[in-house]
Amino acid sequence: MGGKKFGVLLCAEDTDFVKKMYGGYFQVFLKMLAEEGETWDLYRVACGEFPDDDEVESYDGFVISGSSRDAHGNDAWICRLLTLLTRLDSLKIKVLGICFGHQILSRALGGKSGRAITGWDIGIRTVHLSSSCKVLSSLNVPALLSIYEIHRDEVWELPPKAELIAWSEKTGVEMFRYGDHMMGIQGHPEYTKDILLNLIDRLVKLNFILDSETEELKSKVLAREPDREAWRRLCLNFLKGGL
Repeated sequence: MGGKKFGVLLCAEDTDFVKKMYGGYFQVFLKMLAEEGETWDLYRVACGEFPDDDEVESYDGFVISGSSRDAHGNDAWICRLLTLLTRLDSLKIKVLGICFGHQILSRALGGKSGRAITGWDIGIRTVHLSSSCKVLSSLNVPALLSIYEIHRDEVWELPPKAELIAWSEKTGVEMFRYGDHMMGIQGHPEYTKDILLNLIDRLVKLNFILDSETEELKSKVLAREPDREAWRRLCLNFLKGGL
């Protein structure tokens, strides 16, 4: 019997920095999630690359990446992704959504997302995990976990029957679960400090944030470390275990 098979639905273009330092975002996800004996495939869905219809059922799970696009938008590839996620839900195939992936997953399941009322969240954020979520408590992770964040959109309204499992002072829906097969995380458990610092520079060049803001943002990123191992364990247990 072969090992498990997973796919990364890449919704972002690789930056020059990530290509140079890591070989692309796909490799960043592999470093966090891939284990020996598994098969991992890359689908650049923002470029129109999707798994064939007859291949979908052969996967044990998918990961949806972040993106510079809006999860509430109606680009052709976004609409196609929504259709795929609806099918994955019907097949009860595991799906882990990260940032944009978290928002688009919520939308596919009947939730709503849009611009965050409080504006951009950039840096490191302390997230409160629900004490009533039995699957989280079974992992023995702390009630508070720090994670890198860089987003200006958020989930406004959870899908029907979804469970809120984490929140922060900035964002009401930091994590949700839907059944046993779908989970969204607003932050970036896969990011490294240098990736986030480089993205802050990119936001300045794209005029999304002011140059005067960068020093304070970067100093806060440099001052603390996220709980990377706890997030990795949480994601692995969801995709491959009983979470």
